[in-house]
Amino acid sequence: MPILGLRREKSLPQDVQPGVRYLMGMDGLEQVGNLPSTPILPPIAARLTLKLLGWRLEGSVPAHPKYVLVGVPHTSNWDVPLFVLMTSSLGIKAYQLAKESLFRWPLAGLMRWLGMLPIDRSSSQDYVQQFVNIVKRQDRLVLAVSPEGTRKWTDYWRSGFYYIALGAEVPIALAFADYPTKVTGIGLTLEPSGDILSDMEVVRAFYRDKRGKRPENQGPIRVRTPGS
Repeated sequence: MPILGLRREKSLPQDVQPGVRYLMGMDGLEQVGNLPSTPILPPIAARLTLKLLGWRLEGSVPAHPKYVLVGVPHTSNWDVPLFVLMTSSLGIKAYQLAKESLFRWPLAGLMRWLGMLPIDRSSSQDYVQQFVNIVKRQDRLVLAVSPEGTRKWTDYWRSGFYYIALGAEVPIALAFADYPTKVTGIGLTLEPSGDILSDMEVVRAFYRDKRGKRPENQGPIRVRTPGS
């Protein structure tokens, strides 16, 4: 049986129950319900830290129990702690996927605290379907994705974030960090229509005036299409 769509075991414990969600922990399979929604940092502490660093928070939490949270632009290592401060300030626990091999002692506890979920790259399911399965099985979940996939210049965004939201039937929320103005937050929320090129026009318009810490690493906002 698939276990959270993440890992297939050659032999499973006899007490594994159909329809129950499990995660692979340090001591084997662990039964889980809905993932914790407590932010990484206390919201008050996160907001105070942002203010001390000179950043202003804008926007609000989307009125949806589940959504894909896009984080753009990503041009520097500083984007990661800033993203944690922003989401924690808004009371959001954002989850991301990481290699399953990282979820072993001594890193397993840290990875979970950081909101990482294990993805099985050896699974017959592609990673988009694994994301879709995870979102569908939760009552509440914020799944964070960096569509640029790198801090360096890239000619195209990875389109997985779009097809995850489309397949899981959840909206896409656009998070941002504009370094020149030192403003960060969550802006537009978009319901994917299935026409990715049309929807990307909306995304492109939203991020048009947002600049990363290293703008020279900021590539065009577009996805690869057949023939491109």
